[in-house]
Amino acid sequence: MNERHADCDYIVVGSGAGGGTVAARLAEEGFRVILLEAGGDPRRLHGGDAIDPTGNRLPDDYDVPVFHAISTENNAMKWDYYVRHYADDAQQRRDPKFVETVDGTKVDGIFYPRAGTLGGCTAHNAMIMVYPHNEDWDGIAQLTGDSSWSSQCMRQYFQKLENCHHRPLYRWLKKLLGVNPTRHGFDGWLQTEVAIPKAALEDEDLDKVIAESAVTAFRTSGNEIERLGAFIQSKGDPNDWRLVVGNAEGVRYTPLATRGHQRMGTRERVLDVAQRHPDRLRIELDALATRVLFDGEQAIGVEYLKGERLYRAHGGNAGGAGEMRQIFAAREVILCGGAFNTPQLLMLSGIGPADELQKHGIPVRVDLPGVGRNLQDRYEVGVVNRMNFDHWWALEGAKFAKGDPQYQQWEKDRSGVYTTNGAVLALIKRSYPDRPLPDLFCFGLLGLFRGYFPGYSKLFPEHLNYLTWCILKAHTNNRGGRITLRTTDPRDPPDINFHYFEEGTDATGEDLESVVAGIKFVRTLTKPLKTRGLIAEEELPGEAVQTDNDLRDFVRNQSWGHHASCTCAIGPREQGGVLDSRFRVYGVKGLRVADASVFPRIPGFFIVSAVYMIGEKAADVIATDARAGR
Repeated sequence: MNERHADCDYIVVGSGAGGGTVAARLAEEGFRVILLEAGGDPRRLHGGDAIDPTGNRLPDDYDVPVFHAISTENNAMKWDYYVRHYADDAQQRRDPKFVETVDGTKVDGIFYPRAGTLGGCTAHNAMIMVYPHNEDWDGIAQLTGDSSWSSQCMRQYFQKLENCHHRPLYRWLKKLLGVNPTRHGFDGWLQTEVAIPKAALEDEDLDKVIAESAVTAFRTSGNEIERLGAFIQSKGDPNDWRLVVGNAEGVRYTPLATRGHQRMGTRERVLDVAQRHPDRLRIELDALATRVLFDGEQAIGVEYLKGERLYRAHGGNAGGAGEMRQIFAAREVILCGGAFNTPQLLMLSGIGPADELQKHGIPVRVDLPGVGRNLQDRYEVGVVNRMNFDHWWALEGAKFAKGDPQYQQWEKDRSGVYTTNGAVLALIKRSYPDRPLPDLFCFGLLGLFRGYFPGYSKLFPEHLNYLTWCILKAHTNNRGGRITLRTTDPRDPPDINFHYFEEGTDATGEDLESVVAGIKFVRTLTKPLKTRGLIAEEELPGEAVQTDNDLRDFVRNQSWGHHASCTCAIGPREQGGVLDSRFRVYGVKGLRVADASVFPRIPGFFIVSAVYMIGEKAADVIATDARAGR
């Protein structure tokens, strides 16, 4: 396209961990960027929670770390998807979280919270920053033959974006002597911290739980000397390069993406860059992308609807039609809508499986069967324990709302338990010794959490005497999930089915067995607490669920996920790949993807750190190509 007719150099669709990162970095590199976001600014919106949807909890639901669960049900910024875990309806209905209708609308699925707001899902996630495994990056390098994806190369992007504030000694050594064996970043834009509130340390019951669990985990995990050495060296930091290289297991703390113990994400990043470079970065809020515009094979722009709450997954959806607009880019369009919306937008633009497009009467621009396929996620379950007291001392008087004692402490000096995300201890381990990588991340949460369903966040202020051990199964084998169009209306969410366990591609059943092993391991941690009378009852899976077969049924029926990814995978086109190693969509020019959908296999434990890195790498690649005239 002739540059004098273009609105910018690059259009970026979506402001989450991938899109916000790539847009901000390209603007810093001197390019003109327009960032389209379907929602508004979460700190300037007005929205209530599941208890009072008409009230207003913003900006607190965004700012206060411990409010992250409530933020997923904040009416102003939530996108409520209802997904299938199974095509088999009888199996799906065994999940107590299954919902048939919501406000009179048939949904027939499991609540899957997403955020339609500036910052994307960085506006409501649990802020956990845990680095992926090196094998995740080396696998892409091997698949594509592109050595820039190697784990050694990829670490530089983590260092480029991170501003680590939880390893002060190494921060000092790096600044004064240039010594940095941790390979943390200390000068990046995303601050990471650790919150260990004094109130938690003074809670005797909580101290006993942490101490008992840590000692039990240490004794039952094997290789005690090796793990003790790793712990001393890293101080429990899961992102220390020396532990990453060794795929270390053991007790860990959870670094959070916070600045001054207040949420930080791509919202802060893009607003900062737009303020510093108003001539380069324009943020267009309330802009729902509807299709990519082409001139022949060249992507030249984006058509979008201007208006508030247009996407029909949006909480309190007004159902408006919006105003149709178009913008044009001189160089490229970069899609960063995430694992659900990016394949939807590609298919609406005529790029995807030909049979799927033809079924909806969409002219086929590129027959690309991999679009919307390869959908992957974690499997998660909770071991829920009711404690033998009324409330945790650290949560006395807590209402998880403005004005309670803990909020007042947070508001006054950013201290107390509300600086945390509720997790008190984490453990990384292999479900079985022969697993190639640690695949379980188990963390203790002060609260009742049994997965996602409408109103789930109300349980936290209503139940202050619970300990939930969340078990996250990473490196899943199942690649059988799929995104398909529901309609051709871009305001309608797509159909989403993860095809769990036997419906998927894990022929050996390793995923299921690993989650069962995780439950059994967590029960070894809680057994001493029961013996000492701290736990009154295990409510889930429950005392009656003991045999392996019973545990397998529990996992099949009640597991969930919230790290959707891999639906526009990098890889050879003939193997179902959608993108080449430089994020370019096959079959067209000037169109790239940079979000959670690009991974061939789901990485690490909590994928947001990897998606931030994707944004940095994509910006690097795009800027390099532009300067080389490619």
